[in-house]
Amino acid sequence: MDISAKLDELAKLIEDARAMPMSASCIINRAEVLEAIEGVRGSLPSELNVARSVLKDRSAVVEEGRLEAQRIVDEAEAERYKLVSRTEVVKEATREAERLIAAAQSETDRMRVEVDDYVDAKLANFEIILRRTLDAVEHGRNKIHGRHSELEALSDSQAEAEPLPG
Repeated sequence: MDISAKLDELAKLIEDARAMPMSASCIINRAEVLEAIEGVRGSLPSELNVARSVLKDRSAVVEEGRLEAQRIVDEAEAERYKLVSRTEVVKEATREAERLIAAAQSETDRMRVEVDDYVDAKLANFEIILRRTLDAVEHGRNKIHGRHSELEALSDSQAEAEPLPG
């Protein structure tokens, strides 16, 4: 029997006791009351043990809940840190990619100018060589025309100087 039932039994003994006339007192059977009190006393250690167990379990459950809550918070913090880190890594990678693209574009522009200058210098040199070649060709042609003119003049002068047979 649990302590609550034993206390109910003790209360029933007192309620059912014969009342003293003109008084709030009553006559109760001492042996029955003492036996009920002993029953309550006997139940107290087991009830206290149950109460202690419940309190201990409550403390353990509360501690377990607190530890679980802390674990969840720690995991959330770790996940937040990872996400922030990933975000920072992505931002840094994007900045680095943009920097590399800009550097590559700058290098490409510089190389294009160098190549254009090189090609222009080669073309200018080729132009000079072609002009000299053209001048030499023109000079050669003029020389040939000059010889032909001299030969014609010489032929004409010889033809005038020589009488024709006949």
